[in-house]
Amino acid sequence: MDSALRMSDNGVSDRTNAEIHGVAIKTIRRWRRLYQRRGLPRGTAFQGTPCPRCDGAELDEAAYALLLGWYLGDGHIARARRGVFTLQIVNDQKYPELNREIFETIKRVKPTASPCPRRGVGVVRTEARWKHWPCLFPQHGPGLKHLRKIELLSWQQEIVAKYPEQLLRGLLHSDGCRFVNWASKPATGKRYYYVRYMFSNESDDIRKILTDALDLLGIAWRQPRRNMIAVSRQEAVAALDLFVGPKS
Repeated sequence: MDSALRMSDNGVSDRTNAEIHGVAIKTIRRWRRLYQRRGLPRGTAFQGTPCPRCDGAELDEAAYALLLGWYLGDGHIARARRGVFTLQIVNDQKYPELNREIFETIKRVKPTASPCPRRGVGVVRTEARWKHWPCLFPQHGPGLKHLRKIELLSWQQEIVAKYPEQLLRGLLHSDGCRFVNWASKPATGKRYYYVRYMFSNESDDIRKILTDALDLLGIAWRQPRRNMIAVSRQEAVAALDLFVGPKS
């Protein structure tokens, strides 16, 4: 590390520096942010898990897009002691596979995390503590999400543009459902059945984040009610089934 930092001090590019020392470019950038920008003495151990936003730590962007969807749907961040925050994702206890997915996704976003599943009435609350959750989820704030502005920052938009499927999976498994609907033909009264996705959220902004991701993938949607987004066309449902599918 000392050798890489000396080269960085002398103007060697991050790419060249990384090649010389056999590490990733992101690692060189993280070292620079820790020791140059923050002015830490060389050899000082960094306390706590480094943050992708503050310290340049690597971020599993696919996992982040998935966790962002869960957070926007059924997530909450609360302040704990000593400047630490608790991320909490709530999900129905009858979906053990999804609850395991939430657990593993949190660990992929914060590799040192020890998520704690807590059982409530009919739900599992998966919690993890970290000082930097508000850095990764700047949508955190006082009050209910639908009563305040929810906008993705430019760096979040870049990640979502790369992984819209992951974002949609988190959103639709949190505040959405997949079910079989039916209709009847007036002439014959014969019923026919079709699969449909429905997303329900009171926040206009969160619904737009969902529909923007659907538009990015060319998946047709409509808004049957003020607070609902539906995906009903056969080809659109088939597209969602590739990466969302039934809850389990």
